[in-house]
Amino acid sequence: MPAKRSPARRPTMKDIAQRAGVSESAVSFALNDRPGVSEITRDRVRRVAEQLGWRPSTAARQLSGEGAATVGLVLARPADTLGVDSFFLQLISGIQEVLAERHLGLLFQVVEDIDDECAVYRRWWAEHRVDGVLVVDPRTDDARPDLLDELGLPAVVIGGAPDARHPGLSTVWADDAGAMAAVVDELSALGHRRIVHIAGLPGLAHTERRIRTLRAEADRRGLAEVRSVTTDYSDAEGAAVTRRVLQGEVLEGEVLAGGIVEGGVGEGGVGEGGSRPTALIYDNDVMAVAGVAAATELGFSVPGDVSVVAWEDSALCRMVKPWLSALSRDTVEFGRTAAKELTSLLDGGPARAVRVPVPRLISRESTGPCGA
Repeated sequence: MPAKRSPARRPTMKDIAQRAGVSESAVSFALNDRPGVSEITRDRVRRVAEQLGWRPSTAARQLSGEGAATVGLVLARPADTLGVDSFFLQLISGIQEVLAERHLGLLFQVVEDIDDECAVYRRWWAEHRVDGVLVVDPRTDDARPDLLDELGLPAVVIGGAPDARHPGLSTVWADDAGAMAAVVDELSALGHRRIVHIAGLPGLAHTERRIRTLRAEADRRGLAEVRSVTTDYSDAEGAAVTRRVLQGEVLEGEVLAGGIVEGGVGEGGVGEGGSRPTALIYDNDVMAVAGVAAATELGFSVPGDVSVVAWEDSALCRMVKPWLSALSRDTVEFGRTAAKELTSLLDGGPARAVRVPVPRLISRESTGPCGA
């Protein structure tokens, strides 16, 4: 049997003291920015620490009350939908850029539901695992803000509208209502009157905002055949719902311009939510690409028979034919902004509500005049 490898020995304050020719207490004062040593000694100790690759122990930081040097992010979504979701990859890239500048770690966990997410927060708080958390996918009925208030855990909610009930939590949010209004403006100007919104997970605050805005815009224009269908964000559901709405089916739980469709799946006529749509709005790029493929398989042309708009612009939108019209925003900067707000809270700054720019509609080949 091969011999078991021994872990590499980490440099200690004693090593730094010996190399720098000072006492261990002087090293402690220098590395922790405390008085008691000269600036010359402080600089020498820091140079030696850098040369040796010394880093403070997380356990030691916790014992001294300096924190865990880590922030947390929990995602309560189906794990199999994450690998192809460009939004979260870009969001985390932006978050990580800011945390790396501050030498902060990111503790990431995927869970089944909100109850599990709350249990993770309680465990992290009890174990002093994180100094603060980034909260994604705010719900319309959300238990997390109350819990975070109770725990006193610094937090930034990403994507939720400002909430006066939780003044201690920061919020970074985008105007989903304005973005949806811009999409409906564009499609309406092209003559589309029958629009289906293939939405994301039900109960998410931004999903509900988009659905409400679509209904309001449809009512304002007198568009009776506009509706939303919720999904799990996956390509499979995006394709399945596309096939069914293009074949004129009414789906259980659809949200029409006038309310909720009752009953199960069935055939519907004009004005009943069952007529074939001439435009489809998808809540992410993955579903939009799958939807174009499903429409093509059924013999529909894009945009000749049906126009397509994706909510999130990405490379995927420019890898299919036709190129997809999409709402574009700087998601990496969205992540940077959220991380900066959290580090500000950790530094003792006030909680704030920060609004990022409204996503901008980029019209490409997948949208055109209504042919029906």
